[in-house]
Amino acid sequence: MSLFGLSYREVWALDFEFVADPGARPVPVCMVARELGSHRLIRLWQDDFGARPPFPVDDDTLFVAFFASAELGCFLALGWPLPTRILDLYVEFGNATNGIPLPGGRSLLSALSHHRISTITADQKAEERGLVMRGGPVVAGGTPPHHGLLPNRRRSAWTIA
Repeated sequence: MSLFGLSYREVWALDFEFVADPGARPVPVCMVARELGSHRLIRLWQDDFGARPPFPVDDDTLFVAFFASAELGCFLALGWPLPTRILDLYVEFGNATNGIPLPGGRSLLSALSHHRISTITADQKAEERGLVMRGGPVVAGGTPPHHGLLPNRRRSAWTIA
């Protein structure tokens, strides 16, 4: 896959939900990742995290996130090797809008709104995140509810990439 004139074997957009006390490492609760070329989707709940990430993190793979330092904190908390190639859309959005007052600040929802990409509301985001943080309710088959919620929210972020 070619992105910005650079060739990558895979490009992964991902997001963790986590809890953390101030100054402490995050405790990952769940993760959603999509490979942008193949559209492969990975959804992991905290009990599903392995000793290594479920995707490559080498020089041929680009890792895309909004506020990537949060995701990297989860990598460190899980003992995973860090990606060698990272595109942080928070930094890119800040660079592109530097000096422009934004009603929603520099958040993901603000970035999506700025680019006229439909997304959930701030209230919906808070409700979904709260549901994930509470860990329930679990739906039939033992699947945590985030497996249906987070990809919908993150699909818009992948559009920006």
